[in-house]
Amino acid sequence: MSASLCLLSAACFGAMAIFGKYAYDEGVELGDLLLLRFAIAAALLLAVAHATGALRGLSRRSIMAGLAMGGIGYATQSGLFFGALERMDASLLVLILYAYPALVMVGAVALGRERATGRRIVALLVASAGTALVLGGAASGSLDGVGTAMGFGAALAYSVYILTGDRIGPRIPPLALSALVCTGAAGTFSVASAAQGGPELDFGATGWGWVTAIAVISTVAAILLFFAGMARVGPSAASILSTLEPVVTVCLAAAAFNESLGAVQLAGAALVLSAAAVIQWPSRMPVLPAYQSPVFELRK
Repeated sequence: MSASLCLLSAACFGAMAIFGKYAYDEGVELGDLLLLRFAIAAALLLAVAHATGALRGLSRRSIMAGLAMGGIGYATQSGLFFGALERMDASLLVLILYAYPALVMVGAVALGRERATGRRIVALLVASAGTALVLGGAASGSLDGVGTAMGFGAALAYSVYILTGDRIGPRIPPLALSALVCTGAAGTFSVASAAQGGPELDFGATGWGWVTAIAVISTVAAILLFFAGMARVGPSAASILSTLEPVVTVCLAAAAFNESLGAVQLAGAALVLSAAAVIQWPSRMPVLPAYQSPVFELRK
């Protein structure tokens, strides 16, 4: 049951790209999707955090740090991810995004927070080779250059966000941090929407349904399930179990949109996910790696 909570969380996160594609099909604009996603998620998470007392006793500095993480880092990552989703297949995008464990490892080593062990170096090389195969297998098709760049930009932004959260996150309870991050992101997209003349919410009920699914299932439920599972199995195991997420996305994209990966891309995907699991595998070091921090699951 403990592990199943983490797996269910990964499935909720993995469905988000599919929900996003359906929302676009119903006429939901990118800016409106992002604004509504974070506004709904922030309201629900703030309510849960308040009810559980997670927000009690937070310093002004911690509150501002959490809001800034959401308003700058998380908003940038999510904007790039959903922007790329408009231009490319969900299955390919999620595999590009999954370069982030390797990027976080490189950043953690460069900042002196981790050691460049032989295992991690091999995992980095494997992840790089897998990413090359994924992109190489798609290059012969309709690979969108701008979408690909945005996907890598999302992975890079998420890596910076995680490394930043590794220093800020331990001072804030995970549930409170989740609520603050979503609130900060909602604030950023509210300002962006106002600058463009305000949201256009004239899409139909089906569009509202898909946006609500992103906010409730792939944000609030996914985060709460992950924290519940992590409390039972520990952060290392929870992070490894979360590698189910891109598998779910690829399978759902195949069923919903007939997206398919070629043999070369499937081999690359296997390498990327294997490397991610190895990178996140617990070491004997007493310091928790950045990508195993509670902030790890405040994603996309």
